[in-house]
Amino acid sequence: MPKNAFYAQSGGVTSVINASACGVIETARQYPDQIGKVYAGRNGIIGALEEDLIDTSQESAEAIAALRHTPSGAFGSCRYKLKGLEENKAEYERLIEVFKAHDIGYFFYNGGGDSQDTSHKVSQIGDALGHHMTCIGVPKTVDNDLPITDNCPGFGSVAKYVAVSIREAAFDVASMAKTSTKIFVLEVMGRHAGWIAAAGGLAREQEGDAPHIILFPEIVFNKEKFLAKVDATVKKFGYCCIVVSEGVKDETGKFLADAGTRDAFGHAQLGGCAPVVANMCKDALGYKYHWAVADYLQRAARHIASKTDVEQAYAMGKAAVELAVQGKNAVMPTVVRTSNNPYAWEVGHANLADVANVEKKMPAEYITEDGYGITEPCREYLQPLIMGEDYPPFKNGLPDYVVLNNVAVPKKLANEFKVK
Repeated sequence: MPKNAFYAQSGGVTSVINASACGVIETARQYPDQIGKVYAGRNGIIGALEEDLIDTSQESAEAIAALRHTPSGAFGSCRYKLKGLEENKAEYERLIEVFKAHDIGYFFYNGGGDSQDTSHKVSQIGDALGHHMTCIGVPKTVDNDLPITDNCPGFGSVAKYVAVSIREAAFDVASMAKTSTKIFVLEVMGRHAGWIAAAGGLAREQEGDAPHIILFPEIVFNKEKFLAKVDATVKKFGYCCIVVSEGVKDETGKFLADAGTRDAFGHAQLGGCAPVVANMCKDALGYKYHWAVADYLQRAARHIASKTDVEQAYAMGKAAVELAVQGKNAVMPTVVRTSNNPYAWEVGHANLADVANVEKKMPAEYITEDGYGITEPCREYLQPLIMGEDYPPFKNGLPDYVVLNNVAVPKKLANEFKVK
């Protein structure tokens, strides 16, 4: 009898993570002799721990296909990191208990670095606890900070959104600059890696175009130098548009936007860098400003997703299943760039041990010497990732997204397990 599969979504969702889910489920349905049902974890790995599973076989082929153009996490996501086996053996024993009860032999976890760490740990503990699991990580992160893979599904669409947003906002500011707004600050995601902020630089095609300044987490923030650059830009072009990554730090190593709290992964909770930077300009230079925080908008904007990103997200889900049925274990499919011009890519794979908890930051050669822009090699890397449009269907003037039934799998275990 074929073993069932477990699929779950983890961490911050994206506009294309459901495209990966679509790739996993549609492909698994093509291998009925190897894979039985695909059960999704409700709210990520928490769904496995609490035996809260969703039976995706109850969804029609049309509904699963519609995931490809629907943003966010159709099954719910979570920020929950499994500790080491020695630290919390009970969690791992519970996972295996649930997997045994539901005859699950395949584990597909869709997420970033912390999620790949979870996939790696599960691949190690199955045999140790008497239940072999084939574990495949499915890459996803808007931060584009997973190693080995050329880029990460979710990033291309955020990059497109940020580049479009700063371009459109700049047209607005330029219109008002003579008598009103001189400074506009757009805050984007990126705790330690400045890939999303860098994408804003694609909007600048000639001198004077926005963004005039990009603030990267990789570059220590120098207040005096920054303010001098802002003032010079306003005097030269009449206004200044800034893209700032949420993870920008000062010379002491403190986030400009550190709110003093921690999320479930232990990361500093960031409280808004854009108003800090905007007020800095107002206090020192007296310029009127506006600011915006892209926040969830940047990662939910499926209406303006990159076609390249959608195709790669689906391909990673499809490849994950194909790797599993080929007998691969503890690996993650990757995007391998084979050509820049014309842009071409293929699917590869990497060992989870080489991916888990490794963060890929912006290379120094991708940032201009003054620390405020992107270089041509960076543009050459980024440009193909935002190319192409893949619009969702529209109904009554709005995107027509699917909401799944998410039918629960009947529980088989008498004992309950609640995640704290």
